[in-house]
Amino acid sequence: MTTIALVDDDENIITSVSIFLEGEGYNVRTYNDGASALSALADDPPDLGIFDIKMPRMDGLELLRRLRQSSNLPVIFLTSKDDEFDEALGLNLGADDYITKPFSQRLLGERVKAVLRRAQAVPGEGAQPEPGDRKPIMRGRLLLDPNRHSCAWDGEPVRLTVTEFLILQSLAQRPGYVKSRDNLMDAAYDDQVYVDDRTIDSHIKRIRKKFREVDRTFDSIETLYGVGYRYKEA
Repeated sequence: MTTIALVDDDENIITSVSIFLEGEGYNVRTYNDGASALSALADDPPDLGIFDIKMPRMDGLELLRRLRQSSNLPVIFLTSKDDEFDEALGLNLGADDYITKPFSQRLLGERVKAVLRRAQAVPGEGAQPEPGDRKPIMRGRLLLDPNRHSCAWDGEPVRLTVTEFLILQSLAQRPGYVKSRDNLMDAAYDDQVYVDDRTIDSHIKRIRKKFREVDRTFDSIETLYGVGYRYKEA
């Protein structure tokens, strides 16, 4: 059974969303603040996290920042309409989606299914090869293994979220070919999830940052202003 961690300090949301998600067939673990959730999620990771942004003791952004040091857990943010939520900041930390309160449970259900579908499209490291598995992508110093969701540069592992992996995979499949932001949206997001240009730009920025932590000279993702991005084989 798929397990979802719901972290929110609003008891009404904890109760109503838990009942809804359990009715959809998910196992739900609940926490009232980021501090209490942090160690539990690190020790026993769920399949998906739904984090409120504004919480006491530790907010959702800080919770995700700390988890991202060792985990690629898919995460959806919940944010109030009155809050000044910086979408780019949340995405730069590695969030996969966000929903503004108040929201319909139907919308939340669709977003949860979409993020889980994307996560399940790239099996975790250690999965055994099966018929239909895709061959690893080797582009110069880059190695991408879609079957294990593993990425390496010059043999050094680079930890990517599901969304980041799918964007990089789309670029690396055809080096030299320009991919528009719409192309990359289609590769990384479900049809029912709308994201704007800034979302893709934020993901590209984060991917570059992760590679430059391994290689300061990394420049294999090129920007063609007004057109899109392309992968330059190193």
